[in-house]
Amino acid sequence: MKKDDQEILKEVQKNSSMAINAIETVSQMVHNDELLQELSKEKLLYSVIQNKATDRLQRERAEGYHGSGVQDMMLKGSIQMNTLANCSTSKIAEIMIQGSSKGITNMWKSMNHHQNSGNTSMEIARELVAFEEKTINRLKKFL
Repeated sequence: MKKDDQEILKEVQKNSSMAINAIETVSQMVHNDELLQELSKEKLLYSVIQNKATDRLQRERAEGYHGSGVQDMMLKGSIQMNTLANCSTSKIAEIMIQGSSKGITNMWKSMNHHQNSGNTSMEIARELVAFEEKTINRLKKFL
């Protein structure tokens, strides 16, 4: 496996992992059943995309992304700080939209930086970007 492929797939794993952790954190605060259902679907789809990247890396015996407890704690702390005074449905949707926007930006940076990666790796990365764009559009109704 080329280094560019490995880096793209690690970024997919990282972004998906952060999204899943964010969803798990905010789901405890959600009081709107429709938003909770939306977040549950998103979590499942992030897991599917993350598994595609992981499977590809494992098939090639390449090392994948390994998150750290510190990163998870920072993400959860940030979410809790942002919802301390306001944990309304609108605020939670806003936080998730901001996270997806950051994820899209990070994936585009990675895709532009690792242009020598193969079609399969780029396809998985593009799938994540497209999913996050759709996620943003679906969450806008909760603002």
